[in-house]
Amino acid sequence: MITNPRSSPENEECKDWLATLVFKGTRIAVPEIVDYEVRRELLRADRIRGLARLDALKGLLAYAPITTPVMLKAAGFWAAARRQGRQSASDASLDADMILAAQAADLGEGAEAIIATTNVRHLALFSLARLWREIA
Repeated sequence: MITNPRSSPENEECKDWLATLVFKGTRIAVPEIVDYEVRRELLRADRIRGLARLDALKGLLAYAPITTPVMLKAAGFWAAARRQGRQSASDASLDADMILAAQAADLGEGAEAIIATTNVRHLALFSLARLWREIA
């Protein structure tokens, strides 16, 4: 929503929300798995302006790369979700939600990391996730 060059009331509200958090000094990171998911769709659709906005956003905010400890934690989350019957994707998929939850857990070492999302259900199993509008 933040990198979408098309203006809509919801997109503008989200951009204002992010600007407010940045102004307040809130540490905000772009997880690499999120960059991947957004970027692949922008590339597929040949959305050059969206790609430029994504790159600009990454230049303004912290960037959370995928590391080996994150992937090991994500594999554990994936297995635990399946044991509980609460998987967020098919068994054959990469399951980006589990990687995102693991990235949040990694960033949250010693502090509280909150995933701002529009889909809390899958992420809340292993991480603190909130609708973006509810985070102040």
